[in-house]
Amino acid sequence: MVNIIVPVKQVPEVTEVRINEETGTLIREGVQSILNPFDEFAVEAAVQIKEKLVEKHGDAYDGKVTIMTMGPPMAREALLKALAMGGDEAVHLTDSAFAGADTWTTAFTLSEQIKKMDFDMIICGKQAIDGDTAQVGPELAELLGIPQICYVRHLELSDDEKHVIAHRETDEGYEVIKAKLPLLITATKGINEPRLPNIMGIMKAKSKPFTEVNAETLGTDPSLLGLNGSPTQVRRIFPPERKKGGVKIEAEDPKEVAKKLVEFLAQKGAI
Repeated sequence: MVNIIVPVKQVPEVTEVRINEETGTLIREGVQSILNPFDEFAVEAAVQIKEKLVEKHGDAYDGKVTIMTMGPPMAREALLKALAMGGDEAVHLTDSAFAGADTWTTAFTLSEQIKKMDFDMIICGKQAIDGDTAQVGPELAELLGIPQICYVRHLELSDDEKHVIAHRETDEGYEVIKAKLPLLITATKGINEPRLPNIMGIMKAKSKPFTEVNAETLGTDPSLLGLNGSPTQVRRIFPPERKKGGVKIEAEDPKEVAKKLVEFLAQKGAI
């Protein structure tokens, strides 16, 4: 039996984000949101492992894939998609006390809930596309005191079901690592091709076990949660400036083009 937890995040599907200038956090209300694409790789990896074990053990297999997120009520949609992909149950940490958490406090809050659960493996997406920090997975492993293998592009379970063999991307290529459970993996693009939920999966997702956890249920000191518990502060956050159109120099004679280019650069003080 292998129990797998997959922490996921709902992220805004926009090219230009809106920022709350007072808190330095993203404004998510009224913005179309999706399941973080890298988390889809993590969900697919977990479901594939479960499917292989079910094929091996048949009805005797009782391991499960638990999808978890911390976010506002609308983050439920991300959980439902992950359940439709093949997750067995969902845990939703949702409370205004959790709002504004930095990566460390997000990892801490998730770890407080995970410590109450049975697990053998945690599979995260390598990063969320809204923050691009790639910090929550490694921080979560540290808080739980378990090994971590990041940027994994290939993952398999050993025959004895007590170890994983992972191919970890590096700047020079990749490393092949064998590690004992329990541990945390962060999955990157290329590890698999996430499935699209079918109608049957979408319908079944609505009836799968779904647990909501608030700050009181979590039972952790409120001062350690959300914006108040975050040790880092965002001084300024803003979308990148849009690139302006370039200047096109046209002439039939290449020498004339070169002359106009030199005049333009001189005018701009570049030469």
